[in-house]
Amino acid sequence: MKLPGSLKFGALTLCTALAVGGSLVGPVEARDRKGPALDVAGPAGDYPVVIGGPFIVDGVTYAPSDTLNYDAVGSAVLLGISESKARVSGAHRTLPVPSYVEVTSLDSGHTALVRLDQRGPMNGDALLALSPMAWAQLGLPMSGTAPVRVRRVNPPEQERALLRTGQSAPLRMDTPPGLLAALKRKLSVEPPVGDLPLTVKPTAIAAAAPPKPLPVPKPPVSKPPMRMPAQAPKPVPKPPVAAAVPDEPSAVRPAATTSRVFLQIGAFAQRGNAEAAARKTGGSLVRAGNLWRVRSGPFSAGTEADSALAKARRAGYAGTRTVRE
Repeated sequence: MKLPGSLKFGALTLCTALAVGGSLVGPVEARDRKGPALDVAGPAGDYPVVIGGPFIVDGVTYAPSDTLNYDAVGSAVLLGISESKARVSGAHRTLPVPSYVEVTSLDSGHTALVRLDQRGPMNGDALLALSPMAWAQLGLPMSGTAPVRVRRVNPPEQERALLRTGQSAPLRMDTPPGLLAALKRKLSVEPPVGDLPLTVKPTAIAAAAPPKPLPVPKPPVSKPPMRMPAQAPKPVPKPPVAAAVPDEPSAVRPAATTSRVFLQIGAFAQRGNAEAAARKTGGSLVRAGNLWRVRSGPFSAGTEADSALAKARRAGYAGTRTVRE
């Protein structure tokens, strides 16, 4: 039986499609059968973690690394409009991207959870750059730089999700004033790890050994009185003078000396902090177990000692006290 021309063409097209593709699924249906798009707002949004190779900023080489116990103080700057997003985010030079840190303002004491999602800052010597939302959470003025502490943390997934979707995680407890003062001192006087300051006097390093005790002068040994000849008239008797025995410790009496006054600046667990205190106060280092003590002197009691004490306290060492020897 012969088929009409239109039916012949339709049958031929069907056979061709089955022979070539083996399916009658159209292009729209094939596209719909692809897997779902990656959910960047979910846990997969924190992967892959990028570390990257070394790079140079203003002549300084920075080598990114996956440092788990990162804890540092430095200055923070505000991200530019073209770099920032409507998120509580930041830029760091060496920590992995992305990673999470707690940033504490050393002025206000506020602490915010920040997601680091880019490299930077790419000029200057600031420790990190913050988005306007992170900057506002810390209560900082919208200009200039601010002293901060940056500590890497591993927050729960609920807080990570908030930051990935442009929201803010709950603020941490404010840092107490005592800890803020200690962090500010660390920011101003602590030298870089592994580097000795070039301005340290050689005598300050040599003074790390305990000082040798000063010799105690011994009094002269008195001799017994001479006996007069028998034919001579007897003199008026005098009380006998006991001869001092040099071998007995009780016979040694220190000579009267003027008391000397030293200033005890402080005791430090890290030698770098002790050396910085010695430079600012003109003192020297003394090793005492696991601590480094800084002291200056000697001074004469009175005006000289009082003046040195006031100078040390003005330099920021309010716990300085006098020690007499």
